[in-house]
Amino acid sequence: MEEILLSSWFKLHPSVPSSHIQPPESRPGELLVAASSKTIPVIDLGRCDDPPPHDTLSLIMKASQEYGFFQVINHGVSEELMEDTLNILKEFYDMPPKEKIAESSKSPNGICKLYTSAEVYRKDAPQYWKDTLRHPCLPSGEYMEFWPQKPERYREIVGKYTEEVRKLGMKILKLVGEGLGLTADYFCGELSGSPVILAHHYPPCPQPNLTLGIPKHKDPSLVTILLQPQGIHALQILKDGQWLAVDPSPNALVVNVGLLLQIISNKRLIGAEHRVVTNANTARTSVAYFINPKDKCVIQPEISLITSTTPPLYKPISFSDFRTNFLIKGSSIEADLLYHP
Repeated sequence: MEEILLSSWFKLHPSVPSSHIQPPESRPGELLVAASSKTIPVIDLGRCDDPPPHDTLSLIMKASQEYGFFQVINHGVSEELMEDTLNILKEFYDMPPKEKIAESSKSPNGICKLYTSAEVYRKDAPQYWKDTLRHPCLPSGEYMEFWPQKPERYREIVGKYTEEVRKLGMKILKLVGEGLGLTADYFCGELSGSPVILAHHYPPCPQPNLTLGIPKHKDPSLVTILLQPQGIHALQILKDGQWLAVDPSPNALVVNVGLLLQIISNKRLIGAEHRVVTNANTARTSVAYFINPKDKCVIQPEISLITSTTPPLYKPISFSDFRTNFLIKGSSIEADLLYHP
């Protein structure tokens, strides 16, 4: 495992190894990136009392329908906690490889783990320029005994961050539910009962035009909340056939609609395709909080959104089966779930 981690060997290669070179049609150097003056909406959650159409609910629904992405400011997660969270993850990735592996391999069923490229490793497929630490972060604190204990205060800082970002996520989902005409607690309980955190680390890449940190995809979540560093334009979303760079706003968090929410809303909300590019000079660490259902939850269009003119677009599937298929097929699972692809 130590030899597989990208962070263990990337400095030994003056060029991108053939294993990590993407097909020509997927390389960022071959695709147009929209001008940086155009970016995703930034929504001030401190302006909840503004009248329509500038109120928070209207802005979130508009962004979710048109972009599938938005940034939020005045969101209630402190700047200090955000900085501490990024710093503790940087410290984790700076540890010796054997120590990182030991700290992330404590759960007997592999529910907490450190891996490179993708969660399902395929030797014959192009690899991606990243390492990832993944573990559940349930509100009950279950599984925390399997989280890394090093660096010191990891559990304290990441535990506090996931607690605060969950409050934010549920606030956003409550507004989304209201915007869809659902009950205020629709997304509470089991539909949001299994959140996970993915801490990605992207080392500097000698040839960023040949590889990717993460390929084009939609997230297998209800919503994802991303904490990313300032000054590095790595996240890009596909909008109207162009790749649009997400310019990190100061103290903002990025929110995106996941494929699960797209299905439940019967495609009234859009899970936008996005990717992560690399850069030659600076390592980048980001923290993605995925709000996921419990395994037994059935994911399907909400019945109250179905009418004679808007029939259900997707077949029902348990989240357990959805996740299993997503790990194999990626976002192409969406086509399998359509009634009339």
